[in-house]
Amino acid sequence: MLENHSINTEDEEEELYEHHRIVVDRGQTLMRIDHYLRHHLANVTRTKLQNAIEAESVKVNDKPVKSSYKIKPFDVITIALSHPPRETEIVSENIPLDIIYEDDEVLVLNKAAGMVVHPAQGNWTGTVVNALVYHFQHLPTGRNGEARPGLIHRIDKDTSGLLVIAKTEFSMAHIARQFFDHTTERTYYALIWGEPKETSGTIVGHIGRSARDRKIMAVFPDGSQGKHAVTHYKVLKTFKYVSLVQCKLETGRTHQIRAHFQYLGHPLFNDAAYGGDKILRGTTGGSYRSFVENCFQLISRQALHAKSIGFEHPRLKKRMLFDSELPDDFKAVLEKWEKYGSQ
Repeated sequence: MLENHSINTEDEEEELYEHHRIVVDRGQTLMRIDHYLRHHLANVTRTKLQNAIEAESVKVNDKPVKSSYKIKPFDVITIALSHPPRETEIVSENIPLDIIYEDDEVLVLNKAAGMVVHPAQGNWTGTVVNALVYHFQHLPTGRNGEARPGLIHRIDKDTSGLLVIAKTEFSMAHIARQFFDHTTERTYYALIWGEPKETSGTIVGHIGRSARDRKIMAVFPDGSQGKHAVTHYKVLKTFKYVSLVQCKLETGRTHQIRAHFQYLGHPLFNDAAYGGDKILRGTTGGSYRSFVENCFQLISRQALHAKSIGFEHPRLKKRMLFDSELPDDFKAVLEKWEKYGSQ
């Protein structure tokens, strides 16, 4: 019996991985797991499957196994694999990439706001993937025109910050497992409207597509729709009408931080999709209105930055942690509010 589940691996991402769960039939004879899975998983190459097993992305009864393991009736097999590629040809483009770390297995990029991560409707060129195809010739799932070479996770077009890119099939499988198991560390900085009642806390609420607008997400606290989502936050600084918060993701649902803070009553500053592009605290007229509009011009997007990311290196088996500076537009709007708050 085979079930398919999608794995969301980052805030504001699409489902780049699929999770298979197979319960072995009662009449199944003993068989090596690699042979068994090749018969049960469509469009999965032997290389991708072997790399998934080596990366411990294949588990039987919640324990990683080797290729030689022989499955038996009622075994529960779980597999995390990169999403099947789309039949879309990628245009190679010489776009500069801000690479903050690179070795034979992984890249860590600092993505600028306004850059789309992968080609999709309305954005077939100018993306991170178009640049990756140009700079790196043999990224996993990147051959034969496949659509998302090297991508382990995604951040939204107007969110800046760190992205991890896999350079080998093994690294793809290994780090995908870490995202699925929630063992990565991801820290975001966000500027939100208002000041939360608690200086630190946890926002828990299922996230799913909004019935009112399918382009955005909504929070379903009763769990009736969507997927389980958890965001931990800490207020770093308040500026009278806005606050700088640090967010740590326990899960990684699409638009998780943006939707969770809107649900809390504190939309992200200048987040047009979630209502943060209006004056939500303070007076709506006079010099204050001009000040806020000037701030909107300084950061013409939601004030969200993927500041740090940590994971276990697939080959070195040591913990890697990468941090980034806030981009200029984010720093400029913080300085503006800092001056305003001190007056």
